[in-house]
Amino acid sequence: MALDQQKRVVSGMRPTGPLHLGHFFGVLKNWVEFQNNYNCYYFVADWHALTSEYSDPHRIKGFVGELVKDWYAAGLDPEKCVIFQQSQVKAHAELNLLLGMITPLGWLERNPTYKEVKQELVSKDLNTFGFLGYPVLQAADILIYRPDFVPVGQDQLPHLELTREIARRFNHLYSDFFPEPQAKLTETAKLPGLDGRKMSKSYGNCIYMGEEMDSVRPKVMSMLTDTNRMRKSDPGDPEVCNLYPYHRLMTPRETRQEIKANCTGAKWGCVDCKKILLTHLEEFLTPLQERRRELDDKPELIQEILDTGNKKALQEAGRTMDLVLEKLNFNF
Repeated sequence: MALDQQKRVVSGMRPTGPLHLGHFFGVLKNWVEFQNNYNCYYFVADWHALTSEYSDPHRIKGFVGELVKDWYAAGLDPEKCVIFQQSQVKAHAELNLLLGMITPLGWLERNPTYKEVKQELVSKDLNTFGFLGYPVLQAADILIYRPDFVPVGQDQLPHLELTREIARRFNHLYSDFFPEPQAKLTETAKLPGLDGRKMSKSYGNCIYMGEEMDSVRPKVMSMLTDTNRMRKSDPGDPEVCNLYPYHRLMTPRETRQEIKANCTGAKWGCVDCKKILLTHLEEFLTPLQERRRELDDKPELIQEILDTGNKKALQEAGRTMDLVLEKLNFNF
């Protein structure tokens, strides 16, 4: 891909807890690649965290710094991309208010993610204005930087399409201004949780990016594998094994071929396979955790990264809001 710093990418992540390997392979790996080829804005979506954590918001502040550490550990470079905090750029809220004035209620109620998350998080009362209006704030987060691309997985396309619809409605009412950001489709990493379900903090089935090997080892040794393989003498099938997707992402190709042959030939048991994974998992996690330790106990460096990014984001968002208010004849 040719370097084109004129093309802009925007994306964010909620600070609701430590990041796990699903976050790395599903999101951060792509972000790191994008920073080398685009003008990237990555934000800590702390206001978005309030949509589900409003009853106990005290932990969000601590998670902001932890999120930045995980991003830095993954390879995000504040010299190559803008890392900032959503709530420190008040223009996001201002544009959210203005876009909310023109967004039909039916668009929000039909949003498939709205229904899915409400069903998933039955322990939380999500019958709030903030949760229903989540896509409008998301649209404001994106459009205020007038990006060319937004990195999304296939399942997030409806959200981005709603942002594009809101942009079209604004442009129809007030003349063309907002570009319609295109989806930068990213391959969804097929990395299940330790129990075979989706990797999720709420399921307690994660391996975290900052987790020490003393904690990781017992998790891996107790992982679900091929449920059809009852004994070592039974031939296994890596294609249905919960462990093998981890090998695809972290184990060299020649070793994977050896694993496949010995598994299907019933020469190796699941314990053998898990021990090999632990070796390559440690090789993968060690440099990430060494990089993360550069920011441990150094809150001033984390704040410096955010302050620098906030300043750049404020300037760009301010330029957009000046033009938006001019379009609405609200530039008093």
